[in-house]
Amino acid sequence: MKNFGIERVVEPKNSTPVTAWKLDNSRELKSGEIRIGIKRIVFERENLDQLYSICDYEDERTIARIFKIIEERGKLHNPYTESSGLFQGVIEEAAPGYDLEGRGLALGDQVICMAPIAGLPLKLDKISEIDYFFSTIECEGYTVCFETTNLIKVENLDKSHSIHLLRALEEEGNFYAIGEVAKDSKIDRAVLLGSNLAESILYSRLLKDMNPDIEVDFVCDSAYENVTGASVIKEIFGNLVEKIFFVNLSDPVAASKQILGPEGSKPIDLVINMENIKGTESVASMVVRDYGMVYYTSMVNRYTTGLLVSDSLGKNILNYALDGFCSGSFNMAMKLVEGAEEALFRLDAYNKKRPKIRGRNKGAKISKVENAVQQIDDFAFSSPITASMLEEALNIAQYDCSVIIQGETGVGKEKIFNLLHQNSSRKDKACIKINCATIQESLAESEFFGYEKGAFTGANSTGKAGYFEMANNGTLFLDEIGSLSLNMQSKLLRVLQDNIYYPVGATEPKHVNVRVICANNVPLKKLIEQGEFREDLYYRLNICQINVPPLRVRNEDIRCLAQVFMEQYSKKYGKSKVISEEAYRLLEGYHWPGNVRELENMVHRLYIAEKSDVIDEYTVDMMLNDSVLEDTMLDIKKEISWDKSVDFLKIMDRQEKRLIEYALKKEGTTRKAAEFLGLPQTTLARKKLKHNL
Repeated sequence: MKNFGIERVVEPKNSTPVTAWKLDNSRELKSGEIRIGIKRIVFERENLDQLYSICDYEDERTIARIFKIIEERGKLHNPYTESSGLFQGVIEEAAPGYDLEGRGLALGDQVICMAPIAGLPLKLDKISEIDYFFSTIECEGYTVCFETTNLIKVENLDKSHSIHLLRALEEEGNFYAIGEVAKDSKIDRAVLLGSNLAESILYSRLLKDMNPDIEVDFVCDSAYENVTGASVIKEIFGNLVEKIFFVNLSDPVAASKQILGPEGSKPIDLVINMENIKGTESVASMVVRDYGMVYYTSMVNRYTTGLLVSDSLGKNILNYALDGFCSGSFNMAMKLVEGAEEALFRLDAYNKKRPKIRGRNKGAKISKVENAVQQIDDFAFSSPITASMLEEALNIAQYDCSVIIQGETGVGKEKIFNLLHQNSSRKDKACIKINCATIQESLAESEFFGYEKGAFTGANSTGKAGYFEMANNGTLFLDEIGSLSLNMQSKLLRVLQDNIYYPVGATEPKHVNVRVICANNVPLKKLIEQGEFREDLYYRLNICQINVPPLRVRNEDIRCLAQVFMEQYSKKYGKSKVISEEAYRLLEGYHWPGNVRELENMVHRLYIAEKSDVIDEYTVDMMLNDSVLEDTMLDIKKEISWDKSVDFLKIMDRQEKRLIEYALKKEGTTRKAAEFLGLPQTTLARKKLKHNL
């Protein structure tokens, strides 16, 4: 068997280089190996999208993340997207057993690698540039290739040509496959669904080469209309596309009508779906003609959902999914780049002029409904702050990584978890939710990892499965993870690192594949500083973090949430009630220390307390005043004991602190809080300092 790098596998030993977690990326060559001085890497789009998004679209942080992956794994293989990339470089050295001459190669040759870099040892010394538009990095370092690695010699390739060729080679299997499935079919009209202009140019060139008279239409989500207008796209594409549509892909019916056009328009023979926005698969199936073809360029482009949509429409659609390397496809990719050269260079010029974009699409779309209220799944909101947080959550959902959800009690952390799980690749697998605060320390290990029969006195005679076993291949939600003991945290860290654990009383380990998402109402960083949370566990969990803002900073959500809760209780109790406009204003003026949970409780109480069908401002005012009293006034009965004297100054001091704390939360600034309490601002500032508020 030819050398394909098995000796470079560090862990686990029984895996191939692509599937291994870690490779040996040492510089010294073994028999049958070749070292390439690397210059440029083009990523699969999902790979760089994910890295860039979790680094807040900051180049420096993204570069640091890339270095960290390589340091940990000895290769550049994003563990959360399972995606990789291709590279260009110069041959530095070949070991005995590697036949350079027989391959038509020599030291110093420029080469492009056709094998995924995920299976090659890599060491980078420098990353000088990230080109987000073409998913490319300029870098210095080396990679080790093997006898089975397909290297293509290239000459006289400048930077622009190189980037375009690498981008085309990332899609070369798809180009070849589309050419094969379509060569015996008459295609008069095709639709490109997606937002990536570089790939769309290459696909449109491919279609024009197949049939010069074909009508190619470019369709992307309306969210991009303000970023890249139709006139700009038309100028870049030239005669490669005929029509350009901006549609709301989350509304497939309306989008399909817009694309199909008036009765008598050409039927659509082929749809190439490059997009992963929810709804795109429905658009593709709805617009293509009966016995037409839909080609999905990536498995994340909702291929399996598209099959279900096709069946539900009762249409005979030929659905195809992405393809890998095909012999001879390099020449096809090179030909496409050369044929689309003018359009690609126009795109280059445009990209250099336009401002940097903070991200492409964010996965599933948020659908707008009436009165500026928006909803995704069962999450209703109106605030831009909430919209931004949900967009972030939807982006993270598609990547199979650990997540920390942080926020005050009652903000809706479990709702965010549900959103993550329901939009993840594990959505049809087990979903186990655990409140760590309810687990007794003495039982924690057996609860998490289960136990063998007879493991201890009182153990179930057949043993018991733990949370990790129950959640295997699915998702485990650990709420209030900060309440776990340091000892239990240490054992949890071991499972997350090695994906194995020992049930209590067992001598053989169990392997597990679980996505862990955790939540806490106190920032875990703060618990680390207090010595109550392990820093190494924090960094193992903190691949992505979602901070759920308190209700008081997303005031626009109060009305729509109250509406939703009122509708729920109207259905539950069988009597329709509404909240008056004046009552809504009072609800919006309250600071909600208990967040969404308190709001839901308040609406429930209002529904029951109000005898009429309209809940007015008087009922709301009375109940809010009761809440304010509960929030700010000490329970004197608890402070006074019949057999002890009263510490008047201590009680008054505590009451003062509560009042000032309430005013600050309610008003937001010391000036407004001072006005609310009838105090000079300087006096309030001193008291705030005194109480450490």
